[in-house]
Amino acid sequence: MTKVLVAYPTAVADNAKQSAERAWGSDGRAPRSGGGRRRLQRGSLTPELIVSESLRILDEAGTAGFSMPNLGRALGADPTAVYRHFASKDDLVLAIADKLIEEAMAGLVASDCWVDTLIECTRRLRRTYLQHPAAASLSACRTTQRAAEMRTVDVLIGAVLAAGFEGPEAAVMYRAIGDFSLSWAGGEATFLALDKRLQDLDRSAWTRAYLAVDRSEYPNTWQIRAELPDVADDDIFETILSLVMSGLAQRAPRPCQCPVHGQRPVAS
Repeated sequence: MTKVLVAYPTAVADNAKQSAERAWGSDGRAPRSGGGRRRLQRGSLTPELIVSESLRILDEAGTAGFSMPNLGRALGADPTAVYRHFASKDDLVLAIADKLIEEAMAGLVASDCWVDTLIECTRRLRRTYLQHPAAASLSACRTTQRAAEMRTVDVLIGAVLAAGFEGPEAAVMYRAIGDFSLSWAGGEATFLALDKRLQDLDRSAWTRAYLAVDRSEYPNTWQIRAELPDVADDDIFETILSLVMSGLAQRAPRPCQCPVHGQRPVAS
């Protein structure tokens, strides 16, 4: 993505700098105030702290509450101080995305069974995204190009190679698995990031509109109308995961021969 740098006239920039220093101090940190946060110690503002506080804001206030002024207040610093560590707000979002991946994959060790490795990675990502839905809704479709993502990509590619895929086919298989995991978990997270009222409205559709369908107009839906409201999100996820992994196992040049997957359907 091309970044456009806007050059301001020197006088305007100097005036802005002087205004900021009067309000925040020349070190770019918020002054002490009676009821406010204690200002940060010099040099204590780090990328890790900024990402952690951003994630907390997103968890508590959602995407609507995630703004640079709010982040600055939470950090006890001038919002512009964030740009000493991140080139833009989008750069910060990518760092948050990588933090989610880091949290999801903490302690992950690739299994001798490539199927188990892929299943575990997918479940871990979903679990973390559902714990941080607002942050996930901002970042699920992004490529961070950072350490946690790249380590995870390497683990996933290792599993694909262990399944016997090579070259272009291995690349496509990895991308298919990775994009499925991100898209599915990201979609669920985006729903949970909605206003609670909208979530309830959507969920209630199964007990209102679909439960009351006309048999003559929607004969197929009518047959299972009473069962539709009882379908759980976890059951949907595990079903589609099983279908994806079963299809992958059927195409793999080296199908998994472990005692578990050699005897029963994968992801069961």
